[in-house]
Amino acid sequence: MQFVAFERAKQGTGASRRLRNTGRAPGIVFGGEAPPVTIELDHNALWHALKKETFHASILDMELAGQVHKVLLRDVQYHPYKPQVLHVDFQRVDEKTRLHKKVPLHFVNAENSEAVKTDRCVINHVMTEIEVECLAMQLPEFIEVDLGNVKKGDTIHARQLTMPKGIKRVTHGRTNLTVVTVVPPKVEEVVAAPVEAAPADDKKGKKKK
Repeated sequence: MQFVAFERAKQGTGASRRLRNTGRAPGIVFGGEAPPVTIELDHNALWHALKKETFHASILDMELAGQVHKVLLRDVQYHPYKPQVLHVDFQRVDEKTRLHKKVPLHFVNAENSEAVKTDRCVINHVMTEIEVECLAMQLPEFIEVDLGNVKKGDTIHARQLTMPKGIKRVTHGRTNLTVVTVVPPKVEEVVAAPVEAAPADDKKGKKKK
């Protein structure tokens, strides 16, 4: 995915505020052997790009000053209540850059599983992304989780995921991270209405006059 950035001459809080008022978003690109460079981007184009999963979890081509740089989105700061990007950070990467990055999980085939088709279970996605370690150029856009064989009561842990070649899971010492649980459907209990006791006269019969 490619986008265009422009070098930003003026810095500081006031300059950034004025920049935002003109429909631009301030940012910075850092990393590699080159020094950090302050940049600005078209806000509307950036806003729409940020809605795409690919923009967050893949290597991007940033065109800056006539050159294309391989970068990775590292941080976005949003206005607390306005639909506005306050600042964005990118990291330069190359074939030697090794990084840690969270990538989304894509769940497939759940509808074909015994748990869903036959037992009408609910698939609970405990995790929607996972942190990986890899070379930048090997960074996957997503990790696929095949749920075609899950059964009622199953639990899938991070260690069970099939990782692409060269991709390592980062668990920070937690070896039993739960990714998916297969929850049986709730069975509604039918409560019988209480039987009212018959009046005493009805039990003994009517008294004779």
